[in-house]
Amino acid sequence: MIIYNVTVKINPEVHEEWLNWMKTVHIPDVMKTGRFQSNQIAKVLGQDESDGITYAIQYTCVDMKTLHLYTVTEAPALQKDHTERYQGKFVAYRTLLEIID
Repeated sequence: MIIYNVTVKINPEVHEEWLNWMKTVHIPDVMKTGRFQSNQIAKVLGQDESDGITYAIQYTCVDMKTLHLYTVTEAPALQKDHTERYQGKFVAYRTLLEIID
């Protein structure tokens, strides 16, 4: 199993609206692609929040092939929606994790 982890640091001014949008629109849209089995969102603790609040959004999929299909077919449009909506108010990076046990 693969975890597709997206870490986002969001501007405090739009934080609450962003979190609501992520829970009610973006994450459900990602899950509707059918590429992932589960998801979770977690707040990163122990960070200086003066310039942003950091979250890790994790999606679990069966293998790298499935993740690759997502990244080339559905991800660009979904990422574009997020970027257009929160332009200049977030930083994001992605990491891949393999569940080994």
